[in-house]
Amino acid sequence: MTTPTRVLVLNSGSSSVKYQLLDMRDDSRLAQGLVERIGEESSRLVHTPLQGGARRETTGPIADHAAALKAVAAELAADGLGLDSPELAAIGHRVVHGGLRFTAPTVIDDEVLAEIERLVPVAPLHNPANLVGIRTAMAMRPDLPQVAVFDTAFHTTMPESAARYAIDVETADAHRIRRYGFHGTSHAYVSRETARLLGKEPEEVNVIVLHLGNGASASAVRGGRCVDTSMGLTPLEGLVMGTRSGDIDPAVTFHLKRVAGMDEDEVDVLLNKKSGLVGLCGDNDMREIRRRIDEGDERAALAFDIYVHRLKKYIGAYYAVLGRVDAVAFTAGVGENAAPVREAAIAGLEELGLAVDADLNSVRSDEARVISPVYARVAVAVVPTDEELEIARQSHALVQSITGSNE
Repeated sequence: MTTPTRVLVLNSGSSSVKYQLLDMRDDSRLAQGLVERIGEESSRLVHTPLQGGARRETTGPIADHAAALKAVAAELAADGLGLDSPELAAIGHRVVHGGLRFTAPTVIDDEVLAEIERLVPVAPLHNPANLVGIRTAMAMRPDLPQVAVFDTAFHTTMPESAARYAIDVETADAHRIRRYGFHGTSHAYVSRETARLLGKEPEEVNVIVLHLGNGASASAVRGGRCVDTSMGLTPLEGLVMGTRSGDIDPAVTFHLKRVAGMDEDEVDVLLNKKSGLVGLCGDNDMREIRRRIDEGDERAALAFDIYVHRLKKYIGAYYAVLGRVDAVAFTAGVGENAAPVREAAIAGLEELGLAVDADLNSVRSDEARVISPVYARVAVAVVPTDEELEIARQSHALVQSITGSNE
């Protein structure tokens, strides 16, 4: 009997499901797609078979996640890739928050589901949606291993000196208040790929990873293990992001309550959805911000400068944390595509051995590449992230270890 090698990766949001089907024999993608606006009359499913066949798009009401996954299954079946295929080894689920308990990919059972639910208070926007996707998939294929891969898991190696906030210990422990970090699957993948790009093993390399998308985070990775990261109890802490403030004096929240009369929900919306780049200049698309800068827009220029200033501070801080840095790796939408951000973030850090070659930096490519000059002591790299592949690899490896298969 042939050992199953396919993994379906699901990323369930509150009103969407992203998916990819991969074959782990060669890490190839067989299909990918997106269901969005679930629960609305204008629901939309976009499905792309990647081994031949045309992209398909359908619109119309999709009532809930169960209906969404049934629609996904039908699209896959139309390409001969149905969920009933004996070649399907597992379904891998992205789960945002795993707390301290989940430090590795985990086969999902009732106990795991209960713990993910207990973590909802520290991930109220993400874990409930992740749970809906998991339960729906389990109902469709109860015989198949369902694996949770946690965004927080890679960061559980942080020492207590980095993970603890300087508040009363009993209060912190009672309410699970500590720095967890997020984007862990991306940081894990990119740090390893950076080592590969340098021709070394992950254990030999110290890397600062800069995951710069609408959400943004930095990590300090020593020998393949995270020792610090910029996001904290929630994804609000750290870098300036598309709509999130990043680091801010906590007393700002008290001030807004006392002086502006804002309640907790209003402050939450302000800091998470009306701050960052969009709060500073009205745009959270770096391409639009750069266009405005080129036209002389001072608000856009200031927003860019604030964004870069925070980024540069974290590079310097994590250089100090690591002591020795072999590479700084840019990834995600902004990190991979915005050459001016990379150039500005590294400018002035020559004394730390960092530099960017203007010609190399200007090249657009989907491949991992070094953009620093040959004389630079520290490599600066652009490494496209692949969270779906990382989830598939971790899910498949876990299932293989359980079944004892080496194929």
